[in-house]
Amino acid sequence: MEILSFVTFILPGLVQTAVTVPPPMQNYSIELEEKLRIEMFSNYTVQQRPSQKVRVAIKFNLLTVNDLNIKDQTLSLSGYLTMDWKDTRLVWDRSRKTSEDFTNIKFLFATEEHVWRPAIIIENAVDGISVISDKSVPMRIAQDGRVIWNPAGIYKVSCESDTKYYPMDTQECYLKVSAWAYTKAEIELVFKDQNIDISFYTENGEWDLLSAESFRSEARTRDGDAFSSVSFLIRLQRRLLFHVVNTLFPVALMAILIAFVFKLPVESGEKIGFSLTVLLSYAVYLTLISDNIPSTSVTVCLLSMYLAFILFLATIAVCLTTFVINLHMRTDDERIPDWVKKFTTTYLIKFACWKQSWACKRNKVNVNGSDLNITRTDDIPLTENRNNPDIETENEDESRNLTWKELSEIMDKVFYNIYMILIVISTLALFFVIIVGYNTADI
Repeated sequence: MEILSFVTFILPGLVQTAVTVPPPMQNYSIELEEKLRIEMFSNYTVQQRPSQKVRVAIKFNLLTVNDLNIKDQTLSLSGYLTMDWKDTRLVWDRSRKTSEDFTNIKFLFATEEHVWRPAIIIENAVDGISVISDKSVPMRIAQDGRVIWNPAGIYKVSCESDTKYYPMDTQECYLKVSAWAYTKAEIELVFKDQNIDISFYTENGEWDLLSAESFRSEARTRDGDAFSSVSFLIRLQRRLLFHVVNTLFPVALMAILIAFVFKLPVESGEKIGFSLTVLLSYAVYLTLISDNIPSTSVTVCLLSMYLAFILFLATIAVCLTTFVINLHMRTDDERIPDWVKKFTTTYLIKFACWKQSWACKRNKVNVNGSDLNITRTDDIPLTENRNNPDIETENEDESRNLTWKELSEIMDKVFYNIYMILIVISTLALFFVIIVGYNTADI
């Protein structure tokens, strides 16, 4: 009977005292979150990092490209960094770690004033290098101690511009993120599964986004200590329409005008005025577009070389125009040197395709009895000329009849042909090279 009483009354009490019954799960409430917050941060030290080595996963979310100034070699980006790390001091997913059951509270939110954060800098910033900090951006803390932080901003970084194919150029710029104060043995920067996100990217009116990539950089060494670093590569290509219409076509058309100064007759009295006007107009336009041409010597801008070459031709054209006018204004009393006549009739006339009858045709004299017949024939071979002294005499007479006015007209045509050849070849070469460079940039 005593044994039965022991089993009935005393044994259940002993089992109840030996087994601790967990407190019931509480629903979310402000009071419950306040209790959790007090319990998590009562003995929390902000300056103390969570562990000996903290792995910080990082991702860059690109929102838009504000500006790429190749003259100042700067790139302005709008976006935000996503960083997350594990802080074992902020774990409440197991009730045995806390005084109460807080599992119904999925997240806590705090600022950098209350939670430790890694010291991160934008290494190639141009507006001032400082640790990324934003007290207004809350940190999301999960039950397992995972901390997620998304500081946003406008990042203005240096960008070494490649101006070879300007204005049909492609630029590659880097956003370099590096740990500060903490060495690689204390903080290691790693990438998240998606290194760079362009889901919310807004197109820029001047630049096309070709690609956005990321890669781990070599550890930066400062004062003998290595610091973890990562880089994000942004590849941009300039849109064509504006610069083709406002830069390339006007430059090419004004270059052609330089050759047409030799088509203007000397009698018009506007030859010098026209050549100077074209030269000054080209110089003014060159001054206007030089503000957009980067002043860098790292790479040679093909457009700058083309502009310098055309400006040189325009300067020489003024001198040649003066020379032609000088020939035209000479009187017949001044004899033309024989070597000039010979060189002109042998080479310059053919190159100029001068349309005077004695230039492309020869007079052949046939003596039939007492009648003198003059007929037009094609150029006579040298063998016939040697055997016909009458024709040699006729050709010599024609060379002697070359006047200064005719010589100036021949020189005008020669200079026009030379200038058109040089301008067309150089312009086509410029367009070909920059178009090839533009089309192969995104391969």
